[in-house]
Amino acid sequence: MVEPTLNYVACPGAAVHGTPTHRMAYWEWNQTGDPAHPHVIVCVHGLTRQGRDFDVLARDLSRSARVICPDVAGRGRSDWLAQPKTYGVPQYTVDMLALLQQVHATAPIGALDWLGTSMGGLIGMAVAGNPELPLPVPVRKLLLNDVGPVLEWSALQRIAQYVGQPAHFDSVQQGAEALRLLSAGFGPHTPAQWLALSQPMLRPAAQGGWELHYDPAIALPMQGMTQAQSEQSQPLLWKLYDGIKAQTLLVRGAQSDLITRDTATAMQLRGPRARVVELENVGHAPTFVADDQVVIARNFFLGDE
Repeated sequence: MVEPTLNYVACPGAAVHGTPTHRMAYWEWNQTGDPAHPHVIVCVHGLTRQGRDFDVLARDLSRSARVICPDVAGRGRSDWLAQPKTYGVPQYTVDMLALLQQVHATAPIGALDWLGTSMGGLIGMAVAGNPELPLPVPVRKLLLNDVGPVLEWSALQRIAQYVGQPAHFDSVQQGAEALRLLSAGFGPHTPAQWLALSQPMLRPAAQGGWELHYDPAIALPMQGMTQAQSEQSQPLLWKLYDGIKAQTLLVRGAQSDLITRDTATAMQLRGPRARVVELENVGHAPTFVADDQVVIARNFFLGDE
């Protein structure tokens, strides 16, 4: 079975181990036969996840494009940040610029597409919606996975209750079951699918057993946020959304508690006028593991090729 290559890019901002920059890991998939293939699709994960979430989708898309799946700082194989307060979209956007510049320097990007799940979608809005950013090329197509400019406060509270909480598991299977309970909104998965999604989320703990593969401090900015601050961020997010020139698709879980149908409707009417696809029996957020979800992404990114 095809596997990705693991790469690193140096990004501004100190790492917890004392270096003035931090390394962001990214997984590159390419089955095109051309190591310099000009079509690049970046897939960015949600708050507590990591780049291997996209293995199924990336393996499919990489037959026609280079697929780049970063571990956002503090997650997976990437460095943890020295200053927890910098865990947020501004720092992540800077990191993605460094990533795109390195990928472009390795082999020029001709067409740039983006899939962002939850937090990854917010980063995508920041990248695609700010014309001042020095991108190698503009974002051509943007798939927002269950996220938009308005984030429901009740969902943010739900997420804040478990992010960064201490967790220790005796086995990978025990860890996978615990993650399944926290991630019911991801929708139906076979045991094999769920285990494949869960294994990269776990790492050996120093005291034996297993622990979650992210810095608990990623929770601190979110835990310090108030409802008023969350609501005050909406005009900025709408400004970014309205600035998007890319063809935009919003994929929403029908049972999502993070983004409402009203928000999805507003996103259809303004800015890039996103097309909306709603998935039954899924909440926050679709994983793009199921065949029907993979087809949605494949048709959106590759349907005109």
